[in-house]
Amino acid sequence: MILALTGGTGFLGSHILRLAGESGIALRALARRPQPARDGVEWIAGTLDDAPALGRLVAGADAVLHVAGLTNAPDRAGFAAGNIAGTRAMLAAAAYAGVRRFVQISSLSAREPGLSDYGWSKGEADEAVHASGLDWTIVRPPAIYGPGDTAMLDLFRMAAKGFMMLPPRGRLSMIHAEDLARLLLALAGAPQTHGMTLEPDDQVPGGWDHRDFAHAVGEALGRRVRPVPVPAWLLRLAARGDGLVRGAKAKLTPDRARYFCHPDWVVSRDAMPPADLWRPAIDTPAGLRATAESYRAAGWL
Repeated sequence: MILALTGGTGFLGSHILRLAGESGIALRALARRPQPARDGVEWIAGTLDDAPALGRLVAGADAVLHVAGLTNAPDRAGFAAGNIAGTRAMLAAAAYAGVRRFVQISSLSAREPGLSDYGWSKGEADEAVHASGLDWTIVRPPAIYGPGDTAMLDLFRMAAKGFMMLPPRGRLSMIHAEDLARLLLALAGAPQTHGMTLEPDDQVPGGWDHRDFAHAVGEALGRRVRPVPVPAWLLRLAARGDGLVRGAKAKLTPDRARYFCHPDWVVSRDAMPPADLWRPAIDTPAGLRATAESYRAAGWL
């Protein structure tokens, strides 16, 4: 089996590359910059708006794993270019090359497209997949964490100081990047999931209360953490401040602040992947400890 992969140079992509190599699965991966040689991986130079590169990426592939996407952009047009146009370009390349199997990484935020430009763009990308005529499966993961992740780094840094600022009261689901990567690789050859939209998680019933999650991160760091719920208006103000301080590198943007304040980012039990295909293998408290250890080893904490 040969899989065509986008997003292979990112956080989730790094876990896919490692697990594919361990399983003997050949990957052809898109990259905008030169990458070090890696057994079992053929790097294809190009971007999602480079049609010839996408043609080389998918030629002769058995399935496409479309992982690439923008989680941060300056405006709606930026999200549209990265997430909607990028998905349409991959769908067109797959269809032209005769690659029927298409696995799309979306987001739980696509369930609430009116909350954020990011969620809107992921929802529109999903609609393009629906209309493609390919043998598609859409995966809408919840919050992804694990070694190498930078999105949750600020939360761990706060927790290391004994507190964690959180959105208003609510719940969320979690999934370790390695578990998600295993699911994506399994879906490449899973015809029973064609036409399905899946919402995988760590299978903690009802997800995680924000306060419980803060305490779990504290336990992973070996210290007591005080959760500090932040009102929505103050979170939006903090997002503006983060933009002024860190500019394009800001982690808390106004767009993110809007969907962070939504009280329910828990997966639907009715949308879980088939149990005979996949189950999460990593217990979240253990996964959080491994993530904290990786941050310390990298000098990030």
